[in-house]
Amino acid sequence: MTATQIVTTGHRAPRKKMTRKKWQTVIWFVALLAITAIVIYPLLWLFASTFKPNSEFGQNQGLIPLNPTFENYGTIVEGIGGVPMWRFFANSTILAVSAVIGTLFSSSLAAYAFARIKFKGLGIFFASMIGTLLLPVHVVIIPQYIWFNKLGLIDTFVPLILPKFLATEAFFVFLMVQFIRNLPKDMDEAARIDGAGHGRIFWYITLLLIKPSLITGAIFAFIWTWNDFLAPLLYLNSPENYPLPIALRLYNDQTSTSDYGATVTASFVALIPILLFFIVFQRFLVNGVATQGLKG
Repeated sequence: MTATQIVTTGHRAPRKKMTRKKWQTVIWFVALLAITAIVIYPLLWLFASTFKPNSEFGQNQGLIPLNPTFENYGTIVEGIGGVPMWRFFANSTILAVSAVIGTLFSSSLAAYAFARIKFKGLGIFFASMIGTLLLPVHVVIIPQYIWFNKLGLIDTFVPLILPKFLATEAFFVFLMVQFIRNLPKDMDEAARIDGAGHGRIFWYITLLLIKPSLITGAIFAFIWTWNDFLAPLLYLNSPENYPLPIALRLYNDQTSTSDYGATVTASFVALIPILLFFIVFQRFLVNGVATQGLKG
């Protein structure tokens, strides 16, 4: 047999064909990549716009600034209205951290009472709490403002912090109630045999087991309070008490020239704590969702 015949009749390596499953994977990857680009683009535009001078706003709608500048960052560091920017950050931090502490403490206590303690009117009280979710926040704004005004607490942080320690957020209470109800009662009964009361059971057992719901509540409470505009606008009058959402309004005055560069830059800087907070705690949130279905 000649060499030509050997080559002709020899076994050729089969070409690898892309299977249907691989094609579906590629299509899904491309689709997800496109969706991710669409979602991230506004954030990239916001970051790039922090380097645009005021003259480019309204003219340059592109992503890349034509005349990059760091002047906007210097403007927000100086502050506005005689108040430095760090003061606005400090006010927002105080409000957000206090909201997280108050919401988790009060909501977990109320949730434990609804889920583990049997008392008269339990169903009525729980239904009333759930009903507050359907109540628009604007309905209670005027009565609350009248009460705090009579107490002389306007232009202080008390109206913004005190309700967080009174379990007024029905969403967080409902979230933790459902989580506690899914926990096995064997450990509670064993603790009662050893002489533990509701206080020790709540502190040493329940809180440790509902950590995922606490992390979820902390994330939402922090983000909602950090971005809250209406409540600080109602209760705070002095610029030195303003949080960041109210401070951003100062850069845009309808009676004078608006500083769009400083507004965009301050908005981007205000997003950084939220992103960091979510990045730090999101793994706990994912672990909580993954273990939610486990029993025993």
